[in-house]
Amino acid sequence: MTAAGAAVTTLYVNNAAGANCSDAGSGTKAVPYCHVTAAAAVVLPGQTVDIAGGTYNDSTLTVTRSGTEQAPITFRGPAYDVYNPGGSVTLSSAAPGRGIVVKGAQHIRFQDLLPQSTEAGLQRDAVVLDDAHDVSFTRVNPWNGGLRVTNGSSGVSFTQGRFAYSAGPVVRVDAGSTGTVLSTNVIRANSVEDTTGILVSDAPNTVIVSNTVESTCFPGITLKGASAGAVVENNVVDTAKWDAQACAAGAPDTGISLDAAAVAGSKVDYNVVSPASGGPAYGWGGATYTTQQAFTAATGQGAHDFVAVPNDLFKTKTSPIVDSADENAPGMVNGDAWGWPAADDPLVPNTGTGSGFRDRGAQEYMDFGSIFTPAGPTRLLDTRAAIGVPTAAPVAANGTVDLQVAGVGGVPATGVTAVTLNVTVTDPKEPGHLTVYPHGDEAPTASNLNWTAGTTIPNLVTVPVKDGKVSFANVSFGTAHVIADLAGYYSAKGSVFTAKGPSRLLDTRAPIGVPKAAPVAANGSIDLQVAGVAGVPATGVTAVTMNVTVTDPQQDGHLTVFPHGAQQPDASNLNWTAGTTVPNLVTVPVKDGKVSFANVSFGTTHVIADLAGYYSAEGKDTYHPIGPVRSMDTREYWRGESSERLAAPVPARGTLDLDYGDIPSVTSVTLNVTVTQPGGPGHLTVYPHGSAAPDASNLNWTTGQTIANQVVVPVKDGRVSFYNASDAPVHLVVDIFGYQAP
Repeated sequence: MTAAGAAVTTLYVNNAAGANCSDAGSGTKAVPYCHVTAAAAVVLPGQTVDIAGGTYNDSTLTVTRSGTEQAPITFRGPAYDVYNPGGSVTLSSAAPGRGIVVKGAQHIRFQDLLPQSTEAGLQRDAVVLDDAHDVSFTRVNPWNGGLRVTNGSSGVSFTQGRFAYSAGPVVRVDAGSTGTVLSTNVIRANSVEDTTGILVSDAPNTVIVSNTVESTCFPGITLKGASAGAVVENNVVDTAKWDAQACAAGAPDTGISLDAAAVAGSKVDYNVVSPASGGPAYGWGGATYTTQQAFTAATGQGAHDFVAVPNDLFKTKTSPIVDSADENAPGMVNGDAWGWPAADDPLVPNTGTGSGFRDRGAQEYMDFGSIFTPAGPTRLLDTRAAIGVPTAAPVAANGTVDLQVAGVGGVPATGVTAVTLNVTVTDPKEPGHLTVYPHGDEAPTASNLNWTAGTTIPNLVTVPVKDGKVSFANVSFGTAHVIADLAGYYSAKGSVFTAKGPSRLLDTRAPIGVPKAAPVAANGSIDLQVAGVAGVPATGVTAVTMNVTVTDPQQDGHLTVFPHGAQQPDASNLNWTAGTTVPNLVTVPVKDGKVSFANVSFGTTHVIADLAGYYSAEGKDTYHPIGPVRSMDTREYWRGESSERLAAPVPARGTLDLDYGDIPSVTSVTLNVTVTQPGGPGHLTVYPHGSAAPDASNLNWTTGQTIANQVVVPVKDGRVSFYNASDAPVHLVVDIFGYQAP
């Protein structure tokens, strides 16, 4: 019970079965009201009407009781959900009527509601403000109806709403209303009748910012009569038919229009107006203009506007919508119409004001990944030396260690989406495998390194970062030491990856990339020119990704790949025992157009390097970390998006295609590929589907060996191919860690 004298601050409404609701009660949580109208009839200043999810077929919710400036009245739905803002409370009317009407009241707040009009006819208004003052709507989505601000209302704010198709002007601000703010709303009007998006008539000082307005062959935003002092900024306006089709000649399809009496003190700028309808982009004081240049030259307005088809927002990186809004415009709110915050597209210049990366319109463009900054190699983890862990100790059998990567070794403290590490397992006491995955997630069914007892084995790993950390799971009945060297990280700033190859850059046996055929000397090094070779640009390259293979080593040792001219770091990319062939993917910064290879061994060894891609300032793709998620295991029945396969190994000299066509616009994938149960020695080549298998290898194995390697491969026709260059069948396990896409 409420303590004596304590003020009731919340009234509850819940008509769900079992809620024990009663309109005769006092709206407690234990005995809530059944109807929102019952709460509206008694609500007092400072109180909140908390409405549980559901459909309320009341009569029109007419609010006549006022709050105060210090103690407004609030009507709210369930806690905000970015996936369904305003969508879980439907306010309908059992008889033809409106959803919400505020009449003669002031200081009212509405949030996270879905009011529905059931009124027949053209002027279907789901929300009506009638002589209302200081009333705000946040994430209120009118269904089958529009908004009307009328009868001298003032200080009305409607933000982050989404209007369903409605006949008549979707949003109307009538004569005498002042100071209306319409911000970050999606306004879609689609009817053969008058479907003006926003119509303001004799209503001064109206703010119309960051709305997306679509009105089929009718005006987008129109200010008539004495509507001076308006601000029309950051809007995206499209008056064409669907699919950017032109309207009939003479259609009233002007994008943004202000009458002569409305232009005084008004500002129009930072808008995107589509020319696809064929009608004028602008009307200003009775004159019309089809281009931004003509409009700006004649009026001084729209200097930052674009007259361009906005539909390319989801199709190309050249959209004028992205990262170009005036964040200092009045009425701007945090988040788009779905509540998503502003996001900085790493491949689009920040041309807006404020942060510079607010998008125009009501929807923030989110469908982009991150880009790469090469770093290191820098040791972040070594369980032998208490680097990255509190004490020097191996990872326990079936144990896990967490590694802080954000804010360490030059990695930023925030904004990092993934890191690329060269991970090495050494001194494992029992056979097993290592899984590297985002911190806090459940360890997935995926492996990054596989070993037998006593071996030392490395692999490059690109793993999503969560909470600034990544985790390492030792899936083994014995302990193992783990080492991780940073190769780089992904964030909103950096370099863009371009997938290439696989193309052979280095083979000391041939010779390719070196002046003569000869192994790398014991404790010797060689330099490799990568800039200007095999499609890599001659300048501007920040890093290359190569599959590096050591073969015919005469003594045990390891290989370190590092930027040319830099001091050789205490890091290893490949570790081997004498006589073995070992591959590993390497991403290394490029300096002076070259990279260096150091053979840390008392014996000679041959080195092979196949190009997988390069990083530079140019390009259109960003990286999207996912998973890791298992794509295929030939030991098990497997079914993909467009194919299925019974459990069977890849035959000798056989090829298997893997479909990634379900990933939109994918250009390359980052995979961890494992070979297991090979019937004989051989190597695997992973390459773009439809191309000839190149003279390159991604994994090399001996009979019966299980070995893994990270592979970055271009996607062609939605697929990649795996060629078993062996005289015996082999099983493949493929896990996807991320992909590149525009």
